[in-house]
Amino acid sequence: MASTTENPNAAGHNIEQLESATVRLVGDSGDGMQLFGTQLTNTSALAGNDVATFPDFPAEIRAPRGTRAGVSGFQVQFASAEIYTPGDQLDALVAMNPAALVTNVADLKRNGLLIVNEDSFEAKDLKLANCDTNPLDSPEMESYRVFKIPMTTLTRNAVEELGLSVKVADRCRNFFAMGLIYWLFERDLEPTLRFIQDKFGSKPDIVAANE
Repeated sequence: MASTTENPNAAGHNIEQLESATVRLVGDSGDGMQLFGTQLTNTSALAGNDVATFPDFPAEIRAPRGTRAGVSGFQVQFASAEIYTPGDQLDALVAMNPAALVTNVADLKRNGLLIVNEDSFEAKDLKLANCDTNPLDSPEMESYRVFKIPMTTLTRNAVEELGLSVKVADRCRNFFAMGLIYWLFERDLEPTLRFIQDKFGSKPDIVAANE
């Protein structure tokens, strides 16, 4: 599917040239995964990629936060050639909480990228997801390239100077995760920055936070 270039890029990182990539974004129904997925789709299409998507909404209306029934997801495959499905096995999985992880990780390829919000794996989160132990401690995780990122903490720190409430700051986590995925797959920021201006232009503090 891919070949790795021998030459590092300007930042000193090796670049892996992909023909296609399948990414699934999963979290609670309030985590903004549908917006995240839509922006990733639009940005990829504008880059000239062929795209196919599969939005996945919670099985229950207003399921309790953090539970398996409340998991919301969005899968997108983008490719340099024509494609016909949103993909089967995943190259990358972004999981915002334990429930999202345990209900989706089986679809991740061996050695695939697993990116989790480490801040959402506390005891209370595990209880809500009906996990007896932390799934990140499972031997199964050795099959993947796991990146535990304290997204909540980093997002709050990034917007601290704006004086937002914790609740509003935490709603920016999807844009933090979005930025990370855009960086990994070299997506252009400009279309999403324009979207932020168009959608939140009347609320300058929200624009600044999401940017």
